[in-house]
Amino acid sequence: MTNKVNIMTEPGADVLSVNQAVSLSIKTQRKDKKLSLDELSRRAGVSKGMLVEIEKGSANPSIAILCKIAAALGMSVADIVNVTAAPAAFLVKREEMPVLWQGENGGSARLLAGTRGPDMLELWRWEMLPGEKFTSSGHPSGTVELLHVEEGTLTLIVEASELQVANGCAAVARTDLPHSYANRSDRLLVFTMSVSERHS
Repeated sequence: MTNKVNIMTEPGADVLSVNQAVSLSIKTQRKDKKLSLDELSRRAGVSKGMLVEIEKGSANPSIAILCKIAAALGMSVADIVNVTAAPAAFLVKREEMPVLWQGENGGSARLLAGTRGPDMLELWRWEMLPGEKFTSSGHPSGTVELLHVEEGTLTLIVEASELQVANGCAAVARTDLPHSYANRSDRLLVFTMSVSERHS
Protein backbone atom coordinates (compact mmCIF):
# COMPACT_ATOMS: atom_id res chain seq x y z
CA MET A 1 0.00 0.00 0.00
CA THR A 2 1.40 3.35 -0.98
CA ASN A 3 0.69 6.71 0.59
CA LYS A 4 1.54 8.72 -2.50
CA VAL A 5 -0.20 12.00 -3.07
CA ASN A 6 -2.45 12.17 -6.06
CA ILE A 7 -3.18 15.89 -6.01
CA MET A 8 -6.59 16.37 -7.53
CA THR A 9 -9.96 17.87 -6.73
CA GLU A 10 -13.27 16.83 -8.22
CA PRO A 11 -13.31 14.53 -11.25
CA GLY A 12 -12.64 16.62 -14.33
CA ALA A 13 -10.79 19.32 -12.39
CA ASP A 14 -7.53 20.66 -13.74
CA VAL A 15 -4.98 18.51 -11.90
CA LEU A 16 -2.12 20.42 -13.53
CA SER A 17 -3.28 23.71 -12.01
CA VAL A 18 -3.19 22.21 -8.49
CA ASN A 19 0.30 20.82 -9.11
CA GLN A 20 1.37 24.25 -10.31
CA ALA A 21 -0.08 25.87 -7.18
CA VAL A 22 1.96 23.50 -4.98
CA SER A 23 5.07 24.18 -7.06
CA LEU A 24 4.59 27.95 -6.92
CA SER A 25 3.87 28.01 -3.16
CA ILE A 26 7.02 26.09 -2.27
CA LYS A 27 9.25 27.93 -4.73
CA THR A 28 7.96 31.37 -3.63
CA GLN A 29 8.31 30.64 0.09
CA ARG A 30 11.78 29.17 -0.36
CA LYS A 31 12.97 32.24 -2.27
CA ASP A 32 11.27 34.66 0.15
CA LYS A 33 13.19 33.02 2.99
CA LYS A 34 16.38 33.10 0.88
CA LEU A 35 16.86 29.34 1.16
CA SER A 36 18.81 27.38 -1.40
CA LEU A 37 17.50 24.01 -2.53
CA ASP A 38 20.38 22.43 -0.61
CA GLU A 39 19.43 24.22 2.61
CA LEU A 40 15.72 23.39 2.29
CA SER A 41 16.68 19.80 1.58
CA ARG A 42 18.74 19.72 4.78
CA ARG A 43 16.05 21.35 6.93
CA ALA A 44 13.20 19.22 5.58
CA GLY A 45 15.04 15.94 5.29
CA VAL A 46 13.88 15.66 1.67
CA SER A 47 16.25 15.00 -1.21
CA LYS A 48 17.28 17.93 -3.40
CA GLY A 49 16.17 15.93 -6.46
CA MET A 50 12.65 15.56 -5.05
CA LEU A 51 12.50 19.31 -4.29
CA VAL A 52 13.56 20.12 -7.86
CA GLU A 53 10.81 17.87 -9.25
CA ILE A 54 8.20 19.38 -6.90
CA GLU A 55 9.17 22.92 -7.89
CA LYS A 56 8.90 21.92 -11.54
CA GLY A 57 5.39 20.56 -10.83
CA SER A 58 6.29 17.08 -12.03
CA ALA A 59 6.68 15.20 -8.72
CA ASN A 60 4.15 12.98 -6.92
CA PRO A 61 5.24 13.46 -3.26
CA SER A 62 3.70 11.69 -0.28
CA ILE A 63 1.70 13.57 2.36
CA ALA A 64 4.66 12.99 4.71
CA ILE A 65 7.01 14.80 2.33
CA LEU A 66 4.64 17.76 1.98
CA CYS A 67 4.42 17.92 5.80
CA LYS A 68 8.22 17.98 6.11
CA ILE A 69 8.59 20.72 3.51
CA ALA A 70 5.78 22.77 5.04
CA ALA A 71 7.34 22.54 8.52
CA ALA A 72 10.76 23.52 7.18
CA LEU A 73 9.23 26.60 5.53
CA GLY A 74 7.06 27.55 8.51
CA MET A 75 3.91 26.73 6.53
CA SER A 76 1.01 24.31 6.75
CA VAL A 77 0.03 21.80 4.07
CA ALA A 78 -3.07 23.94 3.59
CA ASP A 79 -0.81 26.89 2.74
CA ILE A 80 0.94 24.80 0.09
CA VAL A 81 -2.24 23.63 -1.63
CA ASN A 82 -3.89 27.05 -1.34
CA VAL A 83 -6.80 25.96 0.86
CA THR A 84 -6.28 28.94 3.17
CA ALA A 85 -7.01 32.59 2.45
CA ALA A 86 -6.41 35.92 4.17
CA PRO A 87 -9.88 37.14 5.38
CA ALA A 88 -11.07 36.52 8.96
CA ALA A 89 -13.79 34.22 7.58
CA PHE A 90 -13.95 32.66 4.15
CA LEU A 91 -15.66 29.84 2.30
CA VAL A 92 -13.84 26.83 0.93
CA LYS A 93 -15.91 25.32 -1.86
CA ARG A 94 -16.01 21.56 -2.37
CA GLU A 95 -14.13 21.81 -5.66
CA GLU A 96 -11.32 23.65 -3.83
CA MET A 97 -10.75 20.78 -1.37
CA PRO A 98 -7.88 18.73 -2.78
CA VAL A 99 -7.60 14.96 -2.53
CA LEU A 100 -4.06 14.36 -1.24
CA TRP A 101 -4.16 10.57 -0.94
CA GLN A 102 -5.85 7.82 -2.89
CA GLY A 103 -6.03 4.21 -1.73
CA GLU A 104 -5.39 1.29 -4.03
CA ASN A 105 -9.08 0.34 -3.92
CA GLY A 106 -10.49 3.84 -4.47
CA GLY A 107 -10.38 5.41 -1.01
CA SER A 108 -9.35 9.03 -0.52
CA ALA A 109 -8.20 11.66 1.96
CA ARG A 110 -9.45 15.17 1.29
CA LEU A 111 -8.05 18.30 2.98
CA LEU A 112 -11.24 20.23 3.79
CA ALA A 113 -9.75 23.37 5.33
CA GLY A 114 -6.72 24.61 7.21
CA THR A 115 -5.20 27.61 8.90
CA ARG A 116 -1.89 29.19 7.97
CA GLY A 117 1.33 27.81 9.46
CA PRO A 118 3.56 27.33 11.24
CA ASP A 119 1.11 26.80 14.14
CA MET A 120 -1.66 25.26 12.13
CA LEU A 121 -4.94 23.39 12.36
CA GLU A 122 -6.25 21.23 9.50
CA LEU A 123 -9.53 19.40 8.92
CA TRP A 124 -9.54 16.22 6.79
CA ARG A 125 -12.13 13.69 5.62
CA TRP A 126 -10.97 10.15 4.93
CA GLU A 127 -12.76 7.35 3.11
CA MET A 128 -11.00 3.97 3.18
CA LEU A 129 -12.25 0.91 1.38
CA PRO A 130 -11.73 -2.59 2.80
CA GLY A 131 -8.06 -3.56 2.95
CA GLU A 132 -6.66 -0.04 2.55
CA LYS A 133 -3.97 1.38 4.83
CA PHE A 134 -2.05 4.64 5.22
CA THR A 135 1.31 4.65 7.00
CA SER A 136 3.41 7.61 8.16
CA SER A 137 6.85 7.73 9.77
CA GLY A 138 5.60 10.67 11.88
CA HIS A 139 4.90 14.38 11.52
CA PRO A 140 6.84 17.30 13.07
CA SER A 141 7.27 17.30 16.86
CA GLY A 142 4.13 18.32 18.74
CA THR A 143 1.63 17.17 16.11
CA VAL A 144 -1.64 15.83 17.55
CA GLU A 145 -4.65 14.42 15.70
CA LEU A 146 -8.29 14.13 16.75
CA LEU A 147 -10.22 11.47 14.84
CA HIS A 148 -13.96 10.77 14.72
CA VAL A 149 -15.37 7.74 12.93
CA GLU A 150 -18.59 8.37 11.00
CA GLU A 151 -18.93 4.92 9.44
CA GLY A 152 -17.16 1.57 9.86
CA THR A 153 -14.21 0.84 12.19
CA LEU A 154 -10.79 2.50 12.08
CA THR A 155 -7.70 0.57 13.13
CA LEU A 156 -5.35 3.24 14.51
CA ILE A 157 -1.77 2.25 15.31
CA VAL A 158 0.66 4.65 17.00
CA GLU A 159 4.03 3.03 17.68
CA ALA A 160 3.14 -0.17 19.60
CA SER A 161 -0.40 0.93 20.57
CA GLU A 162 -3.36 -0.28 18.51
CA LEU A 163 -6.91 1.04 18.87
CA GLN A 164 -10.14 -0.10 17.23
CA VAL A 165 -12.19 3.09 16.82
CA ALA A 166 -15.79 2.10 16.09
CA ASN A 167 -18.59 4.05 14.42
CA GLY A 168 -19.47 7.09 16.55
CA CYS A 169 -16.28 6.91 18.64
CA ALA A 170 -13.31 9.26 18.66
CA ALA A 171 -9.59 9.03 19.40
CA VAL A 172 -6.71 11.35 20.22
CA ALA A 173 -3.25 10.48 18.93
CA ARG A 174 0.26 11.90 18.99
CA THR A 175 1.27 11.66 15.36
CA ASP A 176 4.80 12.97 15.67
CA LEU A 177 5.40 9.23 16.16
CA PRO A 178 5.17 6.48 13.51
CA HIS A 179 1.47 5.76 12.93
CA SER A 180 -1.03 4.25 10.54
CA TYR A 181 -4.74 4.14 9.75
CA ALA A 182 -6.29 1.00 8.30
CA ASN A 183 -9.63 -0.46 7.31
CA ARG A 184 -9.47 -4.13 8.22
CA SER A 185 -13.21 -4.65 7.85
CA ASP A 186 -15.32 -5.63 4.85
CA ARG A 187 -17.20 -2.31 4.70
CA LEU A 188 -16.48 1.34 3.99
CA LEU A 189 -14.64 3.37 6.64
CA VAL A 190 -15.30 7.13 6.87
CA PHE A 191 -13.66 9.37 9.44
CA THR A 192 -12.88 13.04 9.97
CA MET A 193 -9.56 14.17 11.37
CA SER A 194 -8.31 17.42 12.85
CA VAL A 195 -4.54 17.94 12.86
CA SER A 196 -2.87 20.40 15.23
CA GLU A 197 0.79 21.29 14.80
CA ARG A 198 2.38 23.80 17.15
CA HIS A 199 5.93 25.07 17.18
CA SER A 200 7.52 26.38 20.37
